Amino acid sequence: MRREIRLPLTASGRLDRALADALGLGRASVKRAFLLGEVRVRGRRARASDPAEPGALVELDVEEPAGAPEPEPEAPLAVLVETPRLVVVDKPAGVAVHPLAPGEGGTLANAVVARFPECAGASPEPREGGAVQRLDLETSGCVTFARDPEAWQELHARLSAREVEKIYLALVAGRMATVGVSSVPLAQRGGRAIPVPDPETEERLRAKGLRPRPAETHWDVARRFETHTLLRVRIVTGVMHQIRAHLAHLGHPVAGDALYGGDAAALPGLRRQFLHATRLALEGPDGERVEAESPLPPELEAVLARLGAGR
Repeated sequence: MRREIRLPLTASGRLDRALADALGLGRASVKRAFLLGEVRVRGRRARASDPAEPGALVELDVEEPAGAPEPEPEAPLAVLVETPRLVVVDKPAGVAVHPLAPGEGGTLANAVVARFPECAGASPEPREGGAVQRLDLETSGCVTFARDPEAWQELHARLSAREVEKIYLALVAGRMATVGVSSVPLAQRGGRAIPVPDPETEERLRAKGLRPRPAETHWDVARRFETHTLLRVRIVTGVMHQIRAHLAHLGHPVAGDALYGGDAAALPGLRRQFLHATRLALEGPDGERVEAESPLPPELEAVLARLGAGR
């Protein structure tokens, strides 16, 4: 959908955020337009990080915003925790958390709103169906959905304040030390996270309009195999692809993660990345302690059994 808009005279900050506010759209739609090079200011192609120019004429192509997910009562749904104001559900690998386009189905949110209709109105972006967090398509495990708008705001604030405990199990290539932490900042480019380990890299990326974000990943060893290590990973921040990018940067990509590990991540019999959100703990909207545990899926248990048998 081709749109033309003149930024208000009060516009300030980054161009992508000013555009989303001016158009009344979710930032995801506007972000995609920038990624596709479909945004022009005064006739010239613009970047998301460009400063907003008050009164400037902006042309862009944006997709029609997706509405609330259509309920799919027949879709399977494993509920881990249910309280009056939130639910934590178990996401299978290969299932998206919520739709990205109008009419899209088969997502976790489609199943959630069928069982908990109130979730459809809980998140600021209707397409999210109340989802407070996201997992990559091939990552399985705990995902939280709010059941009312105030709960969504409170839970989102706790995530932003780093008050939510998030534990993952990750099988990585090679043998790793017992404990460790990576605090290398990450920048987003073309749908992947780019480690920014030094000032020179940061300067080069900032010159391209990319902004590194703080990222902190802790791990300890859960189990060792001859050629792989099963890690228990705790993330303090929530940058896209954080665990995958940090571990690959250390030379130990997540098994099955072709994007960050290439051939080094390949493991016979593994058809997905070995990353599972096994535990989530937080303070609920009413001050109650919420803890959810998701067991390792059978296909990942089978991978560990094969590795163990080969020792």
